[in-house]
Parts: sequence; C-alpha cells; structure tokens
Amino acid sequence: MAPHFRKAMDALYMLCVLIAGSALVLISAVIPWGVYTRYVLNSAASWPEPAAVLLTIWLTFFGAAACYRLGVHMAVTVGVDLLPERGQRAAALLVEILMAVIAVYMVIYGIKLCQATWDNTIADFPFLSVGVVYSPIPAGGLLTLLFIIEHLTIGRPAGAGGDPHLPVE
Repeated sequence: MAPHFRKAMDALYMLCVLIAGSALVLISAVIPWGVYTRYVLNSAASWPEPAAVLLTIWLTFFGAAACYRLGVHMAVTVGVDLLPERGQRAAALLVEILMAVIAVYMVIYGIKLCQATWDNTIADFPFLSVGVVYSPIPAGGLLTLLFIIEHLTIGRPAGAGGDPHLPVE
C-alpha cells in the first residue's frame, strides 16, 4: 500500500510543480509585456497586472504544497534545536498536526469562498469566475493535507529536507 501511496504523492507533487512553474513562467512573460505596452507603445494594456495577480495565487498555493512536501519551505528552528531529542520529535509532530489544522481550514473555508464568489467575474476577464481564481486555496489545502498524511504515515520522500525528526523513506 505504501509504495502506491508514495507513487500517487509523487504524481501530485509533479502536478503542483508543473502548475506553479507554469504560473511563474507566465508571470515572467506577462509583466514585461505590461511594461512594454506602457512605456514603449505608450498605451498601457489593462490585463497584464490582474493576470499576474491571478497567476500569483496559483503559484503560491500549489508551490507552497510542493515545498511543504519536500521540506524546502522557510522554517525557523532555533528554539526547537535547543530542545532535547524527544522534545524535537514532539515539536515536529506538533508542527504536522498544526499544519493539518491549517490545511483543513483552507479546504473548508476555501470551498466556501469559491462558492460565495462563483457568480462574480473579474472586470478585465469577464469570462472568468472569481470562484475559479480562488480554487487553488482549497486545492492547495487538500494537497498539503495529503502530503502531511504522507509524512506521518510513511515518512518524507527520499532526498527531502525539512525536519530531521520525521521519518524519511
């Protein structure tokens, strides 16, 4: 069972990286286009800035889930490093539990946010539902929750950084 779960998490991780990476590439193309139209053509396009903001939402939530899985997110461990080994393990478990609470919150209230804004549109993109734009919030929360379950049940994937007190494959 564990190898199948690991394989599924690997696939979800790659999906997160693909989405976040694509969003970053698109942001890197959209922003210069906005600058070009404003300063070279002297006729600013209205869509590049809101498009970059929308892409940033996708980049943030999918990228954060991917980073959390491998433990390459920002972490301050000074206080935990001063604890004895047993306290460090307890702190690592507490972090995973608190992250699970946050992920569940993101799923529940993210879905409510998407539902509440589903019929709204964005002025520059009238064909795009605001609910679709916010959908990375519950999706990112669900993915993060799955990665937390992976950490707690079969450990972090091989080569992952992060807390050395959690099991690694």
